[in-house]
Amino acid sequence: MPEQKPIVSALVVSRNSKDQLLECLHAFFASADTPVQAVVVDNASSDGSAAAVTDEFPQATVIVQPKNLGYGRAANLGLERCEGRFVLLLSPDVIVDAQCVGRLADFLLTRPDAGAVGPRLVLPDGHIDPDARRSFPSPSSLFYQTVGLSKLFPRSRRFGRYNMGHIRDTEPHEMDAGTAACLMVRKSALDRIGNFDPRYFMFGEDLDLCYRLKLGGWKVFYVPGASATHNVRPVSADRQRQIAYERHRAMWMYHFKHHSEDVSAFGNGLVWAQIWGRYAAVRVRDMIKRPGHQAT
Repeated sequence: MPEQKPIVSALVVSRNSKDQLLECLHAFFASADTPVQAVVVDNASSDGSAAAVTDEFPQATVIVQPKNLGYGRAANLGLERCEGRFVLLLSPDVIVDAQCVGRLADFLLTRPDAGAVGPRLVLPDGHIDPDARRSFPSPSSLFYQTVGLSKLFPRSRRFGRYNMGHIRDTEPHEMDAGTAACLMVRKSALDRIGNFDPRYFMFGEDLDLCYRLKLGGWKVFYVPGASATHNVRPVSADRQRQIAYERHRAMWMYHFKHHSEDVSAFGNGLVWAQIWGRYAAVRVRDMIKRPGHQAT
């Protein structure tokens, strides 16, 4: 009897996350009640991640890279090997609940207009991951985040719009973008709009992808009936510095790629200054908060 083609392909890009990666895959395979596939792209790990996956999950496809390609390039390599009708973008530090995969796939099966769907993604403290449901960023939403208005008024339609705090997170709704930490995408939609933009190293790839899905006529949804947990790891000071830089670089890339032609040179300069001024403020804050740091 020929092997059945998978309905869902999980795509995991991983770097030095062996223990979390194995837990992630255990949960994924345990939750699957339909034929599935797992594709793992290892970004030059030094902790034996690739070998551990091959040992525990011989059915998984493991692609080992000799250097860290960043998320977008690595994910594109993995997408070439995904055979499922739907692709579940999955971070190694995410644990899907028992019915998460099936419910996301069922939603895409019943909504042919949907290009992607994300679950209720919660942090270990029980709060929803703010990236689980987002509006596309704009200069005004960046300003509200920079000056703290989005935190002061998270449920405001204006100030909290970026993370959609004005809509209850217990209700399904359309959104602009989810997060590649846990997002199921229709493979045929990717075939039409293209895969990830490899110019993003980390952060921004998912926003860019969802933006292009919308341009292509697809919708993106948030479905809280499907749920998963995002066990974000603490990081070193050097890693935090890289994360801050890449996050803000992605902000500028996104703006320049999609909106700069509609804004004057002066307006683009203001956006650039706002983004990198925010980066400088974040770096100062992180230095002050670093253990052992003393202000002088």
